[in-house]
Amino acid sequence: MQTRIPCVLMRGGTSKGPYFLTSDLPDDVPTRDKVLLAAMGSPDKRQIDGVGGADTLTSKVAMISKSKRPDADVDYLFAQVSIEKAFVDTNPNCGNIISGVGPFAIEQGLVKAQDGETTVRIFNVNTDAIVHAAVKTPGGRVVYDGDTAIDGVPGTAAPISLNFVSAVGSKTGKLLPTGKPKDVIDGIEVSCVDVAMPMVVARATDFGKTGYETKAELDADTAMLARLETVRQKASQLMGMGDATGKVVPKFCLIAKPRDGGHITSRYFVPQNCHATHAVTGGLCLAAACVVPGTVAEGIAALPPGPRRTIVIEHPAGKLGTEFEFHGTAEKPDIRRAAFIRTARRLFEGYILVPSSIWAGKQATRAAAE
Repeated sequence: MQTRIPCVLMRGGTSKGPYFLTSDLPDDVPTRDKVLLAAMGSPDKRQIDGVGGADTLTSKVAMISKSKRPDADVDYLFAQVSIEKAFVDTNPNCGNIISGVGPFAIEQGLVKAQDGETTVRIFNVNTDAIVHAAVKTPGGRVVYDGDTAIDGVPGTAAPISLNFVSAVGSKTGKLLPTGKPKDVIDGIEVSCVDVAMPMVVARATDFGKTGYETKAELDADTAMLARLETVRQKASQLMGMGDATGKVVPKFCLIAKPRDGGHITSRYFVPQNCHATHAVTGGLCLAAACVVPGTVAEGIAALPPGPRRTIVIEHPAGKLGTEFEFHGTAEKPDIRRAAFIRTARRLFEGYILVPSSIWAGKQATRAAAE
């Protein structure tokens, strides 16, 4: 016997995964995580017995519900499902998967569509952040066709504007969790920044890299990855985040000067391997590192003038543009806008099936409780 769980498979930005109504999943976390592992086919390097795509970018889950908060329409919980381990991580947010939350919420009837454009106010449960998603809804219906292209996704689609209303201190409560724009760990200068995603930023040259390597080249350098992990672990302690063993936050990125018309080059780690493109939450965090005085990005980022600017990050598959407005100082930051443009597409709708031995469904759970 198998349990049928309503589900929509969506591409969100450069990621992909199943989107669930929270009410359709188990209420207790351990059972819910077992269901998500079974749905994705983990642990298995090919995820052959589930819908996961054997890649960190396609082993992601979104869980959405109507929000009780006055400042949000829906609550969104993101889960990164490990591929080869029986582990589900709900510590980070995913700025790509969140791209599909607005369209999903509208089409599932959680938010009423307006004619022209509908703003969905999303509360990200992982990071306690509010994100406003502007979704194209001419005639009161979500449209996916459009002229917007994003690097890492073929073709074009309708734009979805995502504005992180409360992005500073997503996990640590501070823009600079260590209290300084720059720290030294094992002889390497790093900047620990927390905007939308806590992250450790370092110069690629300090790890013996140019910063322009491909994902495959970086993933093959096991000695460099081990060294990077050691620095990340120590940075996590300095950031007040404790032991990062087995956790995907804080993230890590290596930076270099731009060379293709952007403002900075980044190689973003997730964290045991290099991201094929770039996480958008990590892009917002890197943009913050670029504009805050005294970080390791100073002298590397070639920024446009003015407090409000579009900062273009070069990554392995192209470029990521972030809209960023910063006032004040590192001690008293005033970030008035942290936004980017993504696209999404509804790919499949129906049911995901999991063995009933893992979970027999809501009705069976209620009957057992009674």
